[in-house]
Amino acid sequence: MLSEKIAKEAKPTDKPQKLQHEKGLYLYVSPSGGKSWRFDFRFADKRYTC
Repeated sequence: MLSEKIAKEAKPTDKPQKLQHEKGLYLYVSPSGGKSWRFDFRFADKRYTC
């Protein structure tokens, strides 16, 4: 499980980062420094992200 401290202290790198939380939910950290929560799931044998 991703703690609040780790999420706040995440720094941008050359490549995008995915910091896993649980069950498909992760914190996406872009190279420009933006942070957003994303969720991956499968439906009808296709992968989706929202």
